[in-house]
Amino acid sequence: MEFPITRMRRLRRNEPLRAMVRETHLDPSALILPLFLCPGEGVRRPVESMPGVFNFSIDEAVKEAETAAAFGIGGLLLFGLPETKDEQATGAWADDGIVQRGLRALKGSSVAKKLVLIADVCLCEYTSHGHCGIVKQTGDEYEIENDATLELLARAGVSLARAGADVVAPSDMMDGRVAAIRDELDEEGFEQTPILSYAAKFASAFYGPFREAANSAPHFGDRRSYQMDGANLREAMREIELDLEEGADMILMKPAMPYLDVIRAAQERFDVPIGAYQVSGEYSMLQAAFGRGWLEPQRAMMETLLSIRRAGAGFIVTYFAQEAAKVLE
Repeated sequence: MEFPITRMRRLRRNEPLRAMVRETHLDPSALILPLFLCPGEGVRRPVESMPGVFNFSIDEAVKEAETAAAFGIGGLLLFGLPETKDEQATGAWADDGIVQRGLRALKGSSVAKKLVLIADVCLCEYTSHGHCGIVKQTGDEYEIENDATLELLARAGVSLARAGADVVAPSDMMDGRVAAIRDELDEEGFEQTPILSYAAKFASAFYGPFREAANSAPHFGDRRSYQMDGANLREAMREIELDLEEGADMILMKPAMPYLDVIRAAQERFDVPIGAYQVSGEYSMLQAAFGRGWLEPQRAMMETLLSIRRAGAGFIVTYFAQEAAKVLE
């Protein structure tokens, strides 16, 4: 049927009609809030490049988690800033590591049954050199040793599960890390702990503000030898397929908005829960525009989240989680 019999504007005339025929929906339970845990007590330290984001001491993180739970968001993704760093990333797998202590505190609080506690599994925040694996260096040349790193990642996954993580989420992009973590979890009696794999994590310019928040910038070189080339969609599908074969239960795409086509391709190909991470650079870019009055904050925030959801992400890790949940109340 053509105009004038067909008038597409008929169903856009008012908000009740628009809501009734809306194809894509957001719900607070599908939003995951990242939290950065740091040493100390009573600490709520602003991250300069990410307005509204803070490093929290554990006591303050519990308060923030209670607020998040009250808004109905689905969970937390936990990162740690350790007291000390070394070449073996000891803080990532130590029983008294910062995230391990945070998990125990959160599990002992009122949020334990309200939020899914997801623990990031990586070494970059804990290594003295800032890379995501063991470094072999000869003169000016260096190599990230894939296989030697797997043992530490597996150890970290078990340590975090033992501390109370509901889900462990390897983000390092080492080959074989999902299988190594799954084997160790099962051997230690954590066969019920799911793995959320950052299956397609691209080497991106949009991670800069996170590296300030987590104090995790590499001291030399970059991460392009292990994070993915942003030009490669088919390779991303191979990465996802391999992680699922190794035992991943869910997958996470990172970043989100520059890679909406990857999210869509994964959603069409794989029958597993798929999430996307709206990363620090995406958040800070929008906040910069908000601060100058160039974009309307609420509308722009919700439009970006809807675009990620529409592309196929069932859940979204975002620093806007609490603000978006307020809008969705």
